[in-house]
Amino acid sequence: MELKGSCHCGAVTFTLHSAHPYPFNLCYCSICRKTAGGGGYAINLGGEADTLKIEGMENISVYQAKLPDEATGESKESSARRSFCKKCGSALWVWDPDWPELIHPFASAIDTPLPVPPERTHLMLASKAPWVEVRSGPRDQKFDEYPKESIAEWHRRLGLEDSR
Repeated sequence: MELKGSCHCGAVTFTLHSAHPYPFNLCYCSICRKTAGGGGYAINLGGEADTLKIEGMENISVYQAKLPDEATGESKESSARRSFCKKCGSALWVWDPDWPELIHPFASAIDTPLPVPPERTHLMLASKAPWVEVRSGPRDQKFDEYPKESIAEWHRRLGLEDSR
């Protein structure tokens, strides 16, 4: 499925192909919550990095979150790069060099109508803010950390992959 997205002010627009367009993965980690999660979580989709086309690249800023280094106790930069519009602050996507073929646009930046997921995955609940109420359906799954099932595996299990 081709996804079209943009920031709020229109300074950045983008397109990419996604075989995994269902917005099912609600992440409650402090990074997602503070950088993109107005409801206390953010939703990332799966996309193919080599199909990303951007207009307004000069209006993009990148943020790499600070993470605690378990060995030293010092903070270190995450390898994940979160792209934002530097004019309006809209969160656009996450890209990580550990998985260079993938890009994870925020569902909130997508203008293309997205399909409604038959179930959702609530992840990183151990990091959830106390004011956030998890609203889950009967088929939803909940995880304190990351689930073992990837975005691609979730789509495959439910027969929801787009083969182009």
